[in-house]
Amino acid sequence: MTTKLQPTGLTVHQQSKQLEVSFDDGRRFQIPFELMRVYSPSAEVQGHGPGQEVLQHGKRDVGIVDIVQVGHYAVQPKFSDGHESGIFTWEYLYFLGSEQPDLWRQYEARLQQAGIDRDAPMPQAGGHACGNH
Repeated sequence: MTTKLQPTGLTVHQQSKQLEVSFDDGRRFQIPFELMRVYSPSAEVQGHGPGQEVLQHGKRDVGIVDIVQVGHYAVQPKFSDGHESGIFTWEYLYFLGSEQPDLWRQYEARLQQAGIDRDAPMPQAGGHACGNH
């Protein structure tokens, strides 16, 4: 039987651009805002199905301008680039924190494969938030 992870602390560090989150198993993570933004669980980033992911870039300097708790299971940050549709469950934040080195490697490999610079600005999306309609 698996137990649900529960946060014991959550701090937004504006200067270092990191979300610090502590869990009841004693682990504590400092998750860069950029990593959160490029791996946002939103449909705008993940798409509506496999193969529809939208590679994010130009997010190195993204900030969090607001963060609200969603029930007892998640938080929803509003990023400085206007993105606010990602709901980050405690389990997903734990995943981002514990898998950071691999996630960064995968992200950099995807950028390289696409021939996109990490700091290249995203094209302006028009219309709807997820950009697929």
